[in-house]
Order: sequence, then structure tokens, then C-alpha cells
Amino acid sequence: MDQLVLIFLLAFASILAQPLGRRVGLAPAVLMTVFGLVLAVIPAVPSIAVEPELILPLVLPPLLYASARRTSWQQFAANAGPILLRAVGLVIATAAAVAAVFHAWYPGLPLAAAFALGAVVAPPDPVAVSAMATRLGLPRRLVAMLEGEGLFNDVTAVVLYNVAVQAVVTGHFSAWRTVGEFILSAVVAIVVGVVLGWAGSRLMRRLGQATWQVALGLLLPFAAYGLAEFWHGSAVLAVLICALYLVDAATDFSDSSYRLVGDSVWEVIDLLVTGVAFGLIGLELTTVLSAAGPGWPQLLGGTAAVIAVVVLLRLVWLLVTTAAAGRWWRRRDTEEPHTWRESVVTWWAGMRGVVTVALALAVPLTTDAGAAFPGRDHVLFIAFAVVLFTLLLQGPTLSLVVRATHVQADTEAERVLERRLWTRILRAELDELDRIAAREQMPEETYQRLRDNFERRLARADPEAAQQMDAEDAKAFERWMHVGEKIRSISDEVVEAGRAEAQAARREPGMPPDLVDRVMRRLDLRPTTLL
Repeated sequence: MDQLVLIFLLAFASILAQPLGRRVGLAPAVLMTVFGLVLAVIPAVPSIAVEPELILPLVLPPLLYASARRTSWQQFAANAGPILLRAVGLVIATAAAVAAVFHAWYPGLPLAAAFALGAVVAPPDPVAVSAMATRLGLPRRLVAMLEGEGLFNDVTAVVLYNVAVQAVVTGHFSAWRTVGEFILSAVVAIVVGVVLGWAGSRLMRRLGQATWQVALGLLLPFAAYGLAEFWHGSAVLAVLICALYLVDAATDFSDSSYRLVGDSVWEVIDLLVTGVAFGLIGLELTTVLSAAGPGWPQLLGGTAAVIAVVVLLRLVWLLVTTAAAGRWWRRRDTEEPHTWRESVVTWWAGMRGVVTVALALAVPLTTDAGAAFPGRDHVLFIAFAVVLFTLLLQGPTLSLVVRATHVQADTEAERVLERRLWTRILRAELDELDRIAAREQMPEETYQRLRDNFERRLARADPEAAQQMDAEDAKAFERWMHVGEKIRSISDEVVEAGRAEAQAARREPGMPPDLVDRVMRRLDLRPTTLL
């Protein structure tokens, strides 16, 4: 089987994993990992040969950018304390604890190699977490906190990883130099991210066309990663800064076309890249076992010890921080877990994934002196085992933990919040209509007809507004609702007939497909109601 065919097969399986995951109640990331494991044990399937130094630049930028589109600067700023406490504090604590246990289990290996392993297994994966947490009906604030942690903990882990690997490869380590490099790395990343975000947003304003804007948006994460890495900055942080800047700036220049195209494109990219990445995790089984050699069963004891540290330390950290600062977080209305039940769910959702495998595979084969990297097979085997344990055990059982702890989203509160937002939007539209009517000296009959239409929308969005109408208006509203349902039904049928005719015309010879596609797009964007 050719490797290109293998990648195509993984991409195809990524699509099928979506409906299958809904049917069997498992996240597509779990299904793709299992699929990769099955392929790995089939003799006819070749070992995937992706250069380790290419994994992070190819996989991380689009995944981080797609995840960052779901958050904002404001959300991060409001929860900066809790996010940094986990994304920095917990990652460092986990890396140090894993290094201590690993070094005690294998004292013959350098402590720096142990820290490299700690950095590799420390960060939970934002892709795996968001893929599983959102479909379980968890409170929105917990999902947002898990995604925020997953986005920023990669920065800490990659910096620790680079320092540890450099210490092993060169044989030198300086604490002051490490601190200086950390600060310089962060500064370079922030500058690259802000400059690219600013320049990209300015260029997007001038491009105008949604497809051109989205195409530029596809390139910017890779550019941020490459430039930051070239200038010895944190490539992951640069991508995050650039993504958050563009998401915030898009509110000023984006229109419905840009949002429709952008959302669709990034959903497809997220689906395919995530599926292929988790499929590759399973496929790396042969690579890991080959690197460990026939003596891999001897690594099971150290592997179990590291898994125990990774899993249990997260639980202890969350329970302690919730007990110590939970009341303060509740007063500030942060998204950090407020109760021990929420802490337990957050703990079990700490799954490792793409970043852990990519960092493990990127460990150099040799040092600068030409010797083999000490303990590389240990690092690769244990990191792979941690990913499989968290994905294939914690992932499928997360729903059981959620049900056992009774941690669910307050759907009624979310509906109220959504109604309030719609009310704000529609009242703003009414205010703008009043300003336009005064400016354009709109005829009273035209103005009243338009205003009645917007007021009806407001009444539908906010039932309290409907209740405040007087009796005559209420009767008129009831009559309008009855007629409106019939009109909407007729409107849906009419619009659908138009779409069918356009699709039939596209198959006719001599009809330009691009013209039909342009007309179809206008049909799709046109409101499906005649009201």
C-alpha cells in the first residue's frame, strides 16, 4: 500500500468517523486512533514515514488556529489567572514530577532526558478535549476553560521540551540562559503574532472577496509558525497570538459571505487534519515497538508509574486549587471549576493526543557528539502509552463520569442568554431603522410597515415583549403568527423549487457552472421567508 493511499484512507475514515461516532457514542478522535492501531498490525500496511521535524509545523498551525477561532481575547483575559495556573503551573509541576519518577525508575538515564519526557506528556490535547467535551453537554464555561488550557499549555510544554532536549544534545544547561531564552522566545512570538495578525487583517480588508480572505487566513498560521521558529521564538504562541488577533479584527471587516465560507472551510480542515492526526497516532504503534525493541515489556513498570503520576497529579492539583480559590473564582464569575464534581470531570477530561506524539517523535536520534540520544526509546514508548491510556480509557468513559457527577450544562440559562442577545440585536435594528427613517425622510406608511416587521421579530425572540403588548396588538400578533406560519411554509417550498431548477440547469450543456454556482449562493443567502 502506497503512503499517499494510506493518507487518503485516513482522510476518508475521518469523514466516516463523524456519523459512526454519533451512532456508537464515541468521539471520532477515539475511533480514528483505534482505526490507526488496526492498520498498524496489518502486515500489508507500510510504516508511515513522516519526518519528525515536519509533524509539528504541518499539524499544529491549522489545529491551533481552528481551536482559537472558538475563543477570544476577552474570554482569555477574563480567565487569565485560572488558565495560566493550569497551562503553566500544572504543566511545569507535571513535567517535574514525571522527570523525578522516571529518573528514579531508570537512574542510568540523564535527568534532562527525563525532563524531556515530562514535557512531552504534560499538556492535555485541546483537540481531543474539545472533540469530546462539547458533545457531552458539559457547562459551556468548563468547555471554554478546557479549550483555553489546551491552547496555552502547549506553549509551556514546547519551551520545556526544547530546553530539555537542547541540554541532552549539547551536554550543557544554564538556568539563567534558560530563563533568558524563555523570555526572548515569548517576546519574539508575541511580536510575530501581532505583526502578522495586524498585516493580515489590513490585507483582508482590501481583498474584499470572501474566498480570497479565507485563503489568506489559511496561510497565516503556517507563516506565523515558520517565522517564529526561524527567529527562535515560540512558534505555538505566535500562532495563537496571530489567530486571536485575526478573530478579533474580523468583527470589523467580515460579512456574512466571509463567515459562511470561513466557518465551512475551517470545519472541513479541522475534521480532516484532526482525523488524520489521530489516525497517525495509532499507526505509530509499529514505529514505537520497533524503537523499543524486543525488550519493550521491561518498560511496562516505568510506564505505569508515569501514567499514575500524570493522571493523579492533575486530580490533586484541581482539587487543591478549587478548594483554595474556588470561592474567589465564583465571586469573579470565572470559568474555572467551582465544585469538586466539576473538578473531577475536568480531571478526567485531561487527555493527551497529537502534541504529545509529535513531540515524542521529534526527539533527535543523536546528540551533537554523535552518540544515540539517551533513553529515546523509553521516551517514545512511554509517551505513546500515556496517549493511548488517556484517549482509549478516559475518552470513552468520560460520559460515565459526567453522568455520575451530574455535571450538565444549564440549558435554560443558555436559552435565556440567547434570547437576551437576540433582543439586543433586534432593538439595535429598530434604533437604526429610526435613524434611517429620520435621515431619509421615509414615508410614514413605509416606515410603519418596516417597523411592524422588526417588532414582530422582536416579539418572537423575546416572549416578554409580546406579553407587554396591549390587547389589540396581541390579537393582531396572534393573527399574524397564524398566517405567518402558512406563508413560511409556502416560502420554503417556493425557494426549494428554485434551488432544484438551478441544479437542473447546471447539468445542461452550454450553461456556465460558475454562473449557476453564483446564483445558487445568492439563493442560499437569501432569507427563506417572504415576510
